[in-house]
Amino acid sequence: MLAAALLAVTATACAGGAGNRSGETHTPPTNEASKGTTRPRNADTPRQQLSWKACPPPTPAEGGSSGRAPGPDWECATLHAPLDYAKPRSNTNTIDIALIRARATDQAHRIGSLVFNFGGPGGSGIATLPAFADDYKKLRTRYDLVSFDPRGVGRSGGVTCLDDRQLDAYYAADATPATPAREKALVERVAAYAAGCERDSGKVLPHVGTENAARDMDLMREVLGDAKMHYFGVSYGTELGGVYAHLFPDKVGRALFDGVVDPTADPVQSALAQAQGFELALTNYMGACTKTSDNCPTEPQIRALLQRLGDKPIPGAAGRDLTRSLATGGIAQSLYSKDFWDYLTEGIEDAENGDGRLLLSLGDAMNGRGQDGHYSTLQSSLNAITCADFAQRYTAAEIEQRVPEFRKASPVFGDFMAWSLTQCTGWPVKGAWQTPDVSAKGAAPVLVVGNTGDPATPYGGAKHMAQELGPGVAVELTYRGEGHGAYDSGNACVKGAVDAYLLDGTVPEPDKICS
Repeated sequence: MLAAALLAVTATACAGGAGNRSGETHTPPTNEASKGTTRPRNADTPRQQLSWKACPPPTPAEGGSSGRAPGPDWECATLHAPLDYAKPRSNTNTIDIALIRARATDQAHRIGSLVFNFGGPGGSGIATLPAFADDYKKLRTRYDLVSFDPRGVGRSGGVTCLDDRQLDAYYAADATPATPAREKALVERVAAYAAGCERDSGKVLPHVGTENAARDMDLMREVLGDAKMHYFGVSYGTELGGVYAHLFPDKVGRALFDGVVDPTADPVQSALAQAQGFELALTNYMGACTKTSDNCPTEPQIRALLQRLGDKPIPGAAGRDLTRSLATGGIAQSLYSKDFWDYLTEGIEDAENGDGRLLLSLGDAMNGRGQDGHYSTLQSSLNAITCADFAQRYTAAEIEQRVPEFRKASPVFGDFMAWSLTQCTGWPVKGAWQTPDVSAKGAAPVLVVGNTGDPATPYGGAKHMAQELGPGVAVELTYRGEGHGAYDSGNACVKGAVDAYLLDGTVPEPDKICS
């Protein structure tokens, strides 16, 4: 069971994690800083042609610990993009963006390229798209399936901050300080992490924000030879897609936003909504568990286990211990999909009996740690992109005042989510906005799919995204389900509606509901 769990969770780790920006709710302040102007990028950027070749195995930075290259259907190329779009024609100021694609199987009826972003921010498209390719076989009939490592991720100038040994210690350390001494230690660790990012990746840190990634996507569209951007965005990928639609509304083709980030939420509101989302998912898990098992954990039991682990970790694997922080991340990771619920039951039972291996493997997946002990750039890229985007910086004192509010939202995850707000404290780069502008007047219809049981991107985010895109742009679809996102849930209603739109241009009826 343990080996199977390791393989299962590693494939989905790129979807994001507890305390990231993947779930949010709030009303937008006036934010002129987020309203970027559309420069004539096609005229400013040197022309280029892609050289497609057989793909090498994903690198450790992309989560490629298996060492296996994608199959013969896949080919890879490198897009050369301006590091700084304010100076787009500088030949010495560029960044390489790694691309992967599988060509459409029905070339006679090919629509174009379908570009995927699987979220995070920080997920590697190079590693993820081939891993989930079977889910997109039907889409591949008429599209070249394309994905990429966004700037600051994996092979595209991936941000690094600490070495593997240091990251083991960083993620194991207490992330929910209950004493002044532990709070001081947390603040010092965050500062050391930020300093490491500046030391190892200082050149790219100012340029890894979402607006630059959206401009990379438009350059990608042009170089791929597509008049329109056909897009499949998941989780943070919906925010990236919204920013793209704002910057280039006339270039939007057929687009799906699945597992929708709330673009109106600031970091506090995002983290608070995510705490509520994971609490709801935990409640739903426990309710479902009692219908099939007599060995289901209760919330007080989980809280007591985490408290004990905070005082005394238990053995995990390879000489590493399961700490409270790693266990909390592992529990959150298991709530991303109903497929992991049995592992959560087993992992908690094992931990109660002094065996931390399964929860540790789940926590490692959340943090981007491979079975070989190497970390991908998942979490360091997430930090860098988030802090390049959002201008808010929170002090420990400000967070401490909000802890009761978070604890009320989720007795299990509240403290963890509240203290995750330290991620940009002391960051060496200023953020670009308070919240992103995703208004896209005149864009083609965007299919926005919200999942009522989504822990990471709570359901309310889909409605807010639809409102912010503007009148006549968003088409909303609701999935009454569990887990993060909807298309890959196996629900035939969702898949049928999405496929009909992306393949045939058939827009679902307004406010369609799938159960």
